[in-house]
Amino acid sequence: MKAFREIKPVDIPGNPVHRIGQEWMLVTAGTPEHFNTMTASWGAMGELWFNPVCFCFVRPQRYTYEFMQRNEAFTLSFFDERYRPQLNFCGSRSGRETDKAMECGFTPCKAANGSVYFDEASLVIECRTIYFHDIDPANILDPSILKHYPQRDFHRMFVGEITRAMEKV
Repeated sequence: MKAFREIKPVDIPGNPVHRIGQEWMLVTAGTPEHFNTMTASWGAMGELWFNPVCFCFVRPQRYTYEFMQRNEAFTLSFFDERYRPQLNFCGSRSGRETDKAMECGFTPCKAANGSVYFDEASLVIECRTIYFHDIDPANILDPSILKHYPQRDFHRMFVGEITRAMEKV
């Protein structure tokens, strides 16, 4: 078990477009006693309302959606490439039917915000939900985007204020 060190949100390493879109992340919500995680490759980081923030997008049928709704806190965990099979697993299985952390050999840890992150991560971002909004198809200006919603199951966007960031040392 390697230690983490806390870093300022402005010092989060790497290009967020690459990190989220290519490396992927686990979005985790809940408590150490009852949580769920899912792989995500859509999202963003930046500043909003003078706060460092992350944007996460979760479809309503995802089990993690329920946890995001019930809990104010969530985490984003980023991993080295060697964990790609586990990220694939967490993106293709439902936490309703399997214990993803156990199946992947991940060690859940209690985050300072009360949520859960994984000891195997190389970067952890803890967030507090400060806003959410459902994607409204009437506001989609490029009709080609609708191909991502053949079932009209539009994402809910969660905006999380970054309350803590940690990188593996």
